[in-house]
Formats: sequence, C-alpha cells, structure tokens
Amino acid sequence: MNIFSTMAVIAILATVSETCGNKNASTGRHKAKLEIKALCMNYTIRLVEGNIDTSMITPAWTDEHSGKSYNNVFGLANPCSFPKTIKEGDEFYFTIDTAKQPNCAVCMAYYPTPPKKLSIKIVEP
Repeated sequence: MNIFSTMAVIAILATVSETCGNKNASTGRHKAKLEIKALCMNYTIRLVEGNIDTSMITPAWTDEHSGKSYNNVFGLANPCSFPKTIKEGDEFYFTIDTAKQPNCAVCMAYYPTPPKKLSIKIVEP
C-alpha cells in the first residue's frame, strides 16, 4: 500500500469516527422547545440544540401579541402531524420531515408566528 492509499484510509476512518460520535450529525436529530401553542395550531418552536441551516429558521423574532422576543425559532408547517401531548414549554426531539404532508382542516384564526416554517417529525430522545 502506498502513502496516498494509507492517507486516504486514515481520512475516511477519521470522518466515520467523528460522525458516529455525534448523534445529531449522523441522525439529523435536533432538540426544540414549544414556546407558543396558540389557537388554530399557530405554534412557535425554538431550536434548543442541533445545527440547522440558519436560512431555514428565524434568528430573532418578536411576538407582536405579547411583545416577547425569541431567538432561533420557526413556525410549524405541519400542524396536523404534531402530537397533541406536547404542551407549551415542553422540550422534544425532532428531525426535519421532507415527506409530503397530508392535508387536514385547520381553523383560520390568526396568531403571529415566525415567517420561516418547518415540517418536523417528532422522534425519541
């Protein structure tokens, strides 16, 4: 085995080892907190732990109703798939859900949410 082959094997093993040691990197799992559970499933969720492309979430947002400010938040794009058992203030783990979302009826009452929305899937800790 020449020096280049040896270096390539070492680089691959280092990458695999680093990825396996970080659950969030290998599974795409993130931790969040349900900050606002408003009427008609107008939910605001804050990223607590994990790396998400910052273009997908709102870095700073103020709830115009309460005047409270939040960092790293997003609105829930798939409210019909969100478990009713998760209450305001609860933390949970999720992955970004890229599957086509089922249609469901949601009332049209308005409560402010961050402009960025994500479809998520709740996963076990």
